[in-house]
Amino acid sequence: MSELRQIEFGEVASTAVASGCRVVLLSGGASGEREVSLATGRGVRAALEQPPAESATLRVSEVRAVEIERDGRWLVGGEALDAPRAIERLGEVDVFFLCLHGGAGEDGTVQGLLASAGRRHTGSGVRASALCMDKLALRGLAREHGLRVAPGACVDAGRWREQRLVERARLVSISRSGWVVKPRCGGSSVDTGVVHDLAGLEGAIERVLASGDDALVEARVVGVELSCGVLEDEQGELRALTPIEIQPRDGRFFDYEQKYSAEGAREVCPPVSVDARTLGRVRSLAARIHRLAGCSGYSRADFIVPRLGPGFGEPVLLEVNTLPGLTERSLLPQEAAVDGIDYAQLCLRILSAATRSPR
Repeated sequence: MSELRQIEFGEVASTAVASGCRVVLLSGGASGEREVSLATGRGVRAALEQPPAESATLRVSEVRAVEIERDGRWLVGGEALDAPRAIERLGEVDVFFLCLHGGAGEDGTVQGLLASAGRRHTGSGVRASALCMDKLALRGLAREHGLRVAPGACVDAGRWREQRLVERARLVSISRSGWVVKPRCGGSSVDTGVVHDLAGLEGAIERVLASGDDALVEARVVGVELSCGVLEDEQGELRALTPIEIQPRDGRFFDYEQKYSAEGAREVCPPVSVDARTLGRVRSLAARIHRLAGCSGYSRADFIVPRLGPGFGEPVLLEVNTLPGLTERSLLPQEAAVDGIDYAQLCLRILSAATRSPR
């Protein structure tokens, strides 16, 4: 393998893989998104094990799957090992393909571990991963650079216990017609809820705090929900994909069940409820926040586009996913397919981006 040198924020530089790429897929973990991660791992493995197209610039010579158990140990050859020993046991690996979602798999922890061991991995490095996992920090970055976010506030367990009346008054000042309550650092809409009264608000906050996370409370924005993936090529050029429109059934919001159930939300790509100007704006903002957050390889940004009479307002950023789902039901593969990139090609593009030298 070519010599690697560590660079800023835990990312690793490399030259292109000269021969077939040896890949280790990491999935599982302890987060609430474990099952989604395992499904992503199965899908990516099947894609990478397909015979490559004649035009493919990257060939995969070996794919090994490693499941991270709930206690953080890695299963390598049937043996549960701590992460540093597992990395050593795996030997020569060109790229670790991260099929992890949420928790230590997406917040920069695993990224930092691999970077410190001189190993390349797909997706963003430590800094961008940590930033995007922390929705409060991402809100601050977006607002600083002129992107619109919903009015909101963060509630921690200590203040909620000791100053509940003050905190409740603060949240009421944000909105009187509805709130979205979500974990500050969670994903896949786990423990996320839309509430319309104080009793529901308090209950939703309690559920998030019971998970050990802070509760991020935002004013509910009524509009069209759009998600937009961004792909980065070997030269670091960005391509914002055609956004996808999310239409939850029965008037619900895009919660965990709506995302992953066969009876869940309709996902329409290209969108049918907004105009071309709005779609162009969403694509531009998705690429911009990818750059601002320092993301690498790929990402997916989620927005609500407010309805303003017959027209639409400025898109409101909800969050940025540095390791968006890659299951058959996931949004990014659907967007890529509309833009002429099939599932196997998408996985190869993500893998290929991880082999490029940094800008």
